[in-house]
Amino acid sequence: MTKAFSLIEVVKTYPGFQLGPLNLELEPGTVLGYIGPNASGKTTTFHCMAGITRPRSGKIEVFGCEASPHVPKWRLDIGYVGDIHAFYEGWTGEANLAFRSRFYPNWSQARAVDLAKRFDLPLDVKAGTLSTGNRVKLSLVAALAHSPKLLLLDEPTSGLDPVVRREVLDTLFEALEGGERAIFYATHILSDIGRLADSLAFLRAGRITQVSAKDDLLDKWRSISFRYSGSGPKIAGAEVHESEGTSHRVISSDQARTMEQLQAMGAENIESARMTIDDIAVQILKGGQNVAGD
Repeated sequence: MTKAFSLIEVVKTYPGFQLGPLNLELEPGTVLGYIGPNASGKTTTFHCMAGITRPRSGKIEVFGCEASPHVPKWRLDIGYVGDIHAFYEGWTGEANLAFRSRFYPNWSQARAVDLAKRFDLPLDVKAGTLSTGNRVKLSLVAALAHSPKLLLLDEPTSGLDPVVRREVLDTLFEALEGGERAIFYATHILSDIGRLADSLAFLRAGRITQVSAKDDLLDKWRSISFRYSGSGPKIAGAEVHESEGTSHRVISSDQARTMEQLQAMGAENIESARMTIDDIAVQILKGGQNVAGD
């Protein structure tokens, strides 16, 4: 099956920073969450994929077509919401959307109007007077109105109130119906990722450190407490290990190994609790802290 996108050895450099080499791909019909701290390279990744900037080396493909500046047809398959919401400031939202519609054969004015209503976005107001949240909404309408096959969303719900954010997430779910479209989604609102994403890619200092299916993470990670009177043990799979006297608590990224070891060494009062994807993501970004014996 043709991938929604493929990043192949993609590198982008700036003074004091290098993104990549990145190797990443996404299947149609799925959502990949892109998680990392500020300045880790998420926005640079999106800029390369949207054609805003060119990588120094490597190749980007969108639904099998190379993302070449010389053959821009691939851009028609992309809907992008990024960190900059560029509009003609003296034009109304409606005029801005009408202008953009000229570049997309699949543009639906009816869909644009419907989305604006769902997001509670006034289209008769000049873009320059819109609040930050309404500028985000206008960007979302512009990105979705031509029914792109690949949505690139960089903090798309930033500045939105909870009601509109839910409408946006519902709209994104609807965009996946039929299994032909895909979403690449970065956000600091980890609860959104937990609801929407099928898989997560973690980025730190310009490098992807881990790509995992969300269900695999939920199956493997646990918060486990136990009592043990022996000397401080090195626990298999422990990303965090806290202790006070004989009471211990570990956060394990491999609950099967951890439980097997605890039972073998005679630990008592073992209790295991599932973790949310939000908490798991935080631990992965931290990279394992307070591990006993390290």
